[in-house]
Amino acid sequence: MKICMLTNTFTPHVGGVARSISNFTAEYRRLGHQVLVVAPLFEGTPLQEQDVIRIPAIEHFRGSDFSIPLPVPGRLAAALKKFAPDVLHSHHPFLLGDTALRIGAAQNLPVVFTYHTMYEQYTHYVPADSPRLKRFAIDLASGYCNLCDGVIAPSDSIARILRQRGLKVPMEVIPTGVEVEYFVRGDGQAFRRDQGIPADAFLVGHIGRLAPEKNLNFLSNAVAQFLLQNEKARFLVAGDGPSAPEIKRLFESLGLGSRLDFIGILKGSDLANAYQAMDVFVFASQSETQGLVLAEAMAASTPVVALDAPGVREVVIDHRNGRLLFQEDAKEFAAALSWMCSLTPAERRNFEEAARETANHFSMTRCAHRALKFYNAMQAKVPSLKSIERSHWAIARHRIEIEWEIMRNIAAAVSDSVRTPSGNNSP
Repeated sequence: MKICMLTNTFTPHVGGVARSISNFTAEYRRLGHQVLVVAPLFEGTPLQEQDVIRIPAIEHFRGSDFSIPLPVPGRLAAALKKFAPDVLHSHHPFLLGDTALRIGAAQNLPVVFTYHTMYEQYTHYVPADSPRLKRFAIDLASGYCNLCDGVIAPSDSIARILRQRGLKVPMEVIPTGVEVEYFVRGDGQAFRRDQGIPADAFLVGHIGRLAPEKNLNFLSNAVAQFLLQNEKARFLVAGDGPSAPEIKRLFESLGLGSRLDFIGILKGSDLANAYQAMDVFVFASQSETQGLVLAEAMAASTPVVALDAPGVREVVIDHRNGRLLFQEDAKEFAAALSWMCSLTPAERRNFEEAARETANHFSMTRCAHRALKFYNAMQAKVPSLKSIERSHWAIARHRIEIEWEIMRNIAAAVSDSVRTPSGNNSP
């Protein structure tokens, strides 16, 4: 099968969407399929890439880690004509997501969309953030789903939310897979030695993009409370983003700067080694659609302490592979860390085994096969054009219809956000 991925974010950007696309692309190719990725051109983009079309982009929109691609239709059309895809996989409901719909209409190809992001949680990057803007983001993304042939939800929680928001097209729950064996092979002891972390330290860890929507202010305060109660504990933070300075200031102000190990973005074997080095992984984001980093941590047999949220509750099982907390209380979170720290070696092994067992359900091969099966179902759903419908006029008419549906979706989202009272932000 020939698969074309269209995304507004991709490597070298570090984030869940980019990693999801990279993971699936690598696995599809390993299984013998062809994949073409259409993505923005970022600073630091590798000079040599396999089957990737880069589109010029405006980087770091409104101070975020995201970029706005500026499509080049001529170049893209020529590349797609040469590649001749069987299915288009869109990863955003705008910009190159709209391009996916237009290409699908022009070439009579199925369009599959993965709902990676709760977009209403990211409106703080836009001027004049408000409940109405959040309503607009919800309606725009939900309406886009119904313009596609099929939707992939990364978790059961997101699938339920999409159904509540009026999803009408076929949907499949398929999480992003994890290369379990890769994380099993990590060397935690070597990582601790390289970073100067004592072998007997109880290491609390967090890996991810450091941004406000990840609820890092709460997480940092909760971990700091735990460190104040346990002098052998340390906090390892891997990643980068606008929230990094705030985390550092907090720990310095509490006299904990020497026990904060801030190591920036990790890739390759360093990432697996970091997960293996941790005694517990912590997570407090309420904006996820899937806890990819949670599955990665568990693949390294590392238990998790996290706040209950969509995409998290499908991974963390309270008192089995970690602790799942149902209210945002820093003292309770710190107490959960103290409880994990007090486990006997035998109890600890039970948690580690359960974590690894959970990770096996998210194996990359299993998830890729499920996605390929969904592609095939969507491909069968799109009828072949009859000869009379292959005329230039018919194709142009179909493209105009899609353009109208795109504009109508935007107009409906605008209208609903204007009608919605400013205090109402229900799903």
